[in-house]
Amino acid sequence: MTATEFRNWLLSGLNESAEHHEGPHSQPGEKPHSWWKVMCLTGVDYFSTLGYQPGIAALAAGVLSPIATLVLVLVTLLGALPVYRRVAADSPNGEGSIAMLVKLLSFWKGKLFVLVLLGFAATDFIITITLSAADATAHIDENPFLPSSLRGHEVIITLLLVALLGGVFLKGFTEAIGIAVGLVGVYLALNVVVVGDGLWQVITHASAVGNWTDALTQQHGNPLLVVGIALIVFPKLALGLSGFETGVAVMPHIKGDLPARIRGAKQLLTTAAGIMSVFLITSSLVTTVLIPQEAFEPGGPANGRALAYLAHQNLGSGFGTVYDVSTIAILWFAGASAMAGLLNLVPRYLPRFGMAPSWARAVRPMVLVFTGIAFLITWIFDADVDAQGGAYATGVLVVITSAATAVTLSAHHRGQKGRRIAFGIIALIFAYTTVANVAERPDGVKIAACFIGAILVVSLLSRIYRAFELRVSHIDADEVALGFLRECGRRQIRLVANEPDRRDAREYSDKIAQILADNDMADDRDVIFVEVTVTDASDFETDLHVRGEVMHHRYRVLSLASSSVPSALAALLLWIRDTSHRRPHIYFEWTEGNPFANVIRYLIFGQGEVAPVTREILRQAEPDRQRRPHVHVG
Repeated sequence: MTATEFRNWLLSGLNESAEHHEGPHSQPGEKPHSWWKVMCLTGVDYFSTLGYQPGIAALAAGVLSPIATLVLVLVTLLGALPVYRRVAADSPNGEGSIAMLVKLLSFWKGKLFVLVLLGFAATDFIITITLSAADATAHIDENPFLPSSLRGHEVIITLLLVALLGGVFLKGFTEAIGIAVGLVGVYLALNVVVVGDGLWQVITHASAVGNWTDALTQQHGNPLLVVGIALIVFPKLALGLSGFETGVAVMPHIKGDLPARIRGAKQLLTTAAGIMSVFLITSSLVTTVLIPQEAFEPGGPANGRALAYLAHQNLGSGFGTVYDVSTIAILWFAGASAMAGLLNLVPRYLPRFGMAPSWARAVRPMVLVFTGIAFLITWIFDADVDAQGGAYATGVLVVITSAATAVTLSAHHRGQKGRRIAFGIIALIFAYTTVANVAERPDGVKIAACFIGAILVVSLLSRIYRAFELRVSHIDADEVALGFLRECGRRQIRLVANEPDRRDAREYSDKIAQILADNDMADDRDVIFVEVTVTDASDFETDLHVRGEVMHHRYRVLSLASSSVPSALAALLLWIRDTSHRRPHIYFEWTEGNPFANVIRYLIFGQGEVAPVTREILRQAEPDRQRRPHVHVG
């Protein structure tokens, strides 16, 4: 493969419009899928938590594990599920809860808010990849048939699993969905056998149930105390809430038009939550009743693999090994839903904000970037599942809390008082859970802060690096504006950049006199004023709508709005050249003040050193000097 062929392969599917980016390998001809198939992609993350959730619950809550898990299920069905069904309805293109909050904030505070939320989302998704792969390695290590020569090489095995996951996404998204469907189907079927056998053991061994109830009453005799402790312990079980954000992130891949996509997403979320709720309650009950408490302790045979322990103990090593292989496979591929979420969110926001290179809209380069980050995280944490648990829970809870807050504010703006109160209560519950988790495991916030800091630094450097790019994606003009260009196009098109002030006759006459004097022009017959109003300077890409008007019965004015004055003027000049087939001239006056301060004003507020920046944008956009519009500064 030549360098050109490799580059074309790497950047295939690159979409220059962030608004139309619909996730991994989404391009013309990409086949949409039934909602239940897409559910399997998000389900590899959500359902795979059965590999470790019962053990975590037993270790955190002891004999109270089934009751604490019941609290988790109630929060899932009455809290997270209604919230994300609302998110699916309000952001059907896969933007997720972040987009709902962005609409409430503008300018730089909105962009910074997005970057912070993306930092927590990245924490959630990246740690999903690394933690799941590390847990898959732990299951490999615990299998009795594993050759002894492979033990002690957990980091290498985990890195190989992460690399294999990245290889799937380099191949394509359709392949990822096909693998997910197979893995989820087999894994859920095996869990039905393991949990069903466990329930049968519970029913037929009354002594085991009696031992559990005796321990429950001896340790926590007061029912109110039992409920209170279960509520306190609940935040430690927050890993069982993963998968909802990715459920809405992959919505564009659901088959059908917009209403059908929304219905499919709601079916996806409801079905996944229902299946998982049944498994969480039943698995917690059988593991708590049938497995001795000491087996859940670190180093114990059921630590992080309670259902696998029961599979080996009750159904034999052969079936247990099959269950191990299935668990290992789904834990390995659990990172697929996280990878899909990252490939949807990052290209949707950062390149459009100018805070990532334009190639970040292509899938394969981003797969390589995320795989490299996952390698680094695995190496830093030595493929330790417990060490990454705090960061994982923090990312999950912050993202869910932001979603609950978003739907609460959405209900408030729509005047839906009942929903506002209900969603507000849910938001408070998740906020409490987040704070409790952070207090218990502050390392999660520290890791998330590293992600946020890295995103902020990279975004700032990228914004500066791309400062002189042409940042206009589309231009259109009304008939008056086109008429001005036709009139002047017979001779010479001369534009005068004017910062609108009073917009009275004297302002325009004085500007004309100054331009004629500074540039030794004979007359003002072909002069057209251009006035740019800065909208949200924090936006990077904008559309230009050029409006023509005659001021004071004499002066022709083109008015337009943009996030950046120089970029808008440069784009307008190139558009005029291409539509009129004439090289236009534009006239500026030098900006007063310190040049460095003016450049800073341009970077932050979209205006400042207008003349030289416009010329530099033109130089980069049009390398051929013979075709480049003329820039005059007086």
